[in-house]
Amino acid sequence: MAAHNPSKKDVETGTRFLPRFDDNGLIPAFVSDADTGEALMVAYMNKAALLLSLETGEAHFWSRSRQEIWHKGGTSGNVMKITDIHIDCDQDALWVAARPQGKGAACHTGQRSCFYRKLVLNDDGVVLEDNGSKPMFDPADIYGE
Repeated sequence: MAAHNPSKKDVETGTRFLPRFDDNGLIPAFVSDADTGEALMVAYMNKAALLLSLETGEAHFWSRSRQEIWHKGGTSGNVMKITDIHIDCDQDALWVAARPQGKGAACHTGQRSCFYRKLVLNDDGVVLEDNGSKPMFDPADIYGE
């Protein structure tokens, strides 16, 4: 997937796919809803997960905690059907546009999006404020948590 010592021009404006994986062989992948643009999640892909995603049209990631490839929604049924994958200008981050399947939840907590809280600065410092959305499924029913 990558050439040795590509030029800056090749990376930034060329048509060759020259992904810049980090020292752990990973590249961050931001996932948004293909229809609404809503931010759904961020995960990491290694070369194998990226190839599986391209080949199957379903999102696959590298689980840093389990040290294995993870088929998003393989357990919960909330598979991410990919419509497009974009790469940023210096080819070190991916943007995946996808349509959530199943119950439509992207987050393992049952939420539609992993970004269901925002940072708020108040007199106590920075706190998290929930957006009020309700989970689309109970994680205990799926994962036994």
